[in-house]
Amino acid sequence: MASKLDLYKIFCVVGKRKSFSQAAKELYMTQPAVSQAIMQLERELDTRLFNRTPKGVSLTDEGTILFEYANSAINLIEAGEEKLLEFKNLTAGELKIGVGDTISRHFLLPYLEAFHNHYPNIKFKMVNGTTTEICTLLKSGEVDIGVCNFPLEDPALELKPCIDIHDIFVCGEKFKYLLSKPLSLEELVKLPLIMLEPKSNSRMYVEDYLISKGIKMSPEFELGSHDLLLEFAKINLGIACVTKEFSLKDLEERNVWKIPVIEEIPSRSIGVCYLKSVPLSPASNKFVKIIENK
Repeated sequence: MASKLDLYKIFCVVGKRKSFSQAAKELYMTQPAVSQAIMQLERELDTRLFNRTPKGVSLTDEGTILFEYANSAINLIEAGEEKLLEFKNLTAGELKIGVGDTISRHFLLPYLEAFHNHYPNIKFKMVNGTTTEICTLLKSGEVDIGVCNFPLEDPALELKPCIDIHDIFVCGEKFKYLLSKPLSLEELVKLPLIMLEPKSNSRMYVEDYLISKGIKMSPEFELGSHDLLLEFAKINLGIACVTKEFSLKDLEERNVWKIPVIEEIPSRSIGVCYLKSVPLSPASNKFVKIIENK
């Protein structure tokens, strides 16, 4: 037995063609099957929808009213199916990414460019936030994926590490005397430190590591931007804790110098995260694969 939606589709084609035989050809059905479907719909609605004549069929007044609504509904469904196909083929849609400014600038840009070159019709929506804020955005559905600092502990999220990064300490010209020999971490924290603000994942990682060694730090400056860390170090306001991979240009140009330490802080990573309970959209899935494969 045909479903109610199938019956309405057949009804609309018959209403357009005003002929059971022509509708049958268009629907790749037999004429008796089309006639049976219309009779089934008329029984279910307890209403005659067509006037049958030797020359064909015509809509009754009741049929005309139903046709206006049913035809609009079928057209909307078909438009929705076409739009869904566009999303699957990545010819339309939006990709919502939660990411901090530093990671966006120093890590994500090449992947955004590569994705846009392949799928120019997909729009980007970038939402700025800390790692903690990005996790909240993911759970509320405001972003599709997050790109943030690891380690990250959250059983609701799928985590995909992408690149290892290293936390180092750098100084400007005034503190170059510190380069003569490696410093212990205990010696380092006695210097005027420039750190990211406490809520940042990067700051917490370094601070937790120092605490595990029984070392407590008290920064001179706490900033909200990685680029500001470098700028403060350049003008000799203290020793900045920065991400090595994001500071290579300034290190190569000798705007800042890496301070040697006896014990390096273990590497961590930047990665992609998304909800385990929600399947990735086609656009999100493609973007994650571009990052993984590059």
